[in-house]
Amino acid sequence: MSADMAKIKTRNGTSEHKAVSKKDWIAVRQTFLAKEKEFTHLRDQLNEQRRQLPWFKIDKDYTFDGPKGKVALSDLFDGKTQLIVYHFMFGPEWGEGCAHCSFWSDSYEGNAVHLAQRDTAFVAVSRAPLKEIEPFKKRMGWTFKWYSSFGSDFNFDFFASFTDQEVENQKAFFNFKESDPGTTDREGASAFYKDENGDIYLTYSTFARGIDLLNTAYNLLDLTAKGRDENPEMPQDWVDYHDKYEA
Repeated sequence: MSADMAKIKTRNGTSEHKAVSKKDWIAVRQTFLAKEKEFTHLRDQLNEQRRQLPWFKIDKDYTFDGPKGKVALSDLFDGKTQLIVYHFMFGPEWGEGCAHCSFWSDSYEGNAVHLAQRDTAFVAVSRAPLKEIEPFKKRMGWTFKWYSSFGSDFNFDFFASFTDQEVENQKAFFNFKESDPGTTDREGASAFYKDENGDIYLTYSTFARGIDLLNTAYNLLDLTAKGRDENPEMPQDWVDYHDKYEA
């Protein structure tokens, strides 16, 4: 290897990177910055287009179990006009929540107070009974609000849960197309708005890779030389509960 080359070892092999002077590095970085700014402006445009999407009015009553008893969907707004629901993969009788959703949820801790300043409430919802959710939540050390939709159609109606028959047939409506859901409960996020009359609307929902932006760890890794350094065939095979990693 020449003096002006550096090696980097990743999960997918070894590659070489050119090493240059600080002056040359800044010049290359400035060129790439122009591409980043273009991407940022495109993302701003996409975000605006998202806000202009039509809304779907919710005409069905949903009941959830929370630490203080039964609550309605309108109660989850906690006095705000906007609500973000994270569909946490935790089905009845699973015993513990999904490790990958737990990976995502580590990014949510502490955000509720900031979201509240922008008229937005945040909660997680799972089909597991509250008696299974609460000890798992305590184990993970999370304080964000987490409700059970056990016995409710909520997760099914908002495309995050599926019947045993759909899983067996490998055919369900997931991520806005007919596909194999893989399991009865999948990850996702839904945004709702409640107007001055108390009417509630679904304004947006996203699943699969659509929730990438919600994961702070991934966004930090994307800044590094190795990036996410994952197995292309099974990208998250390294993920575990934060209390299970070896020191």
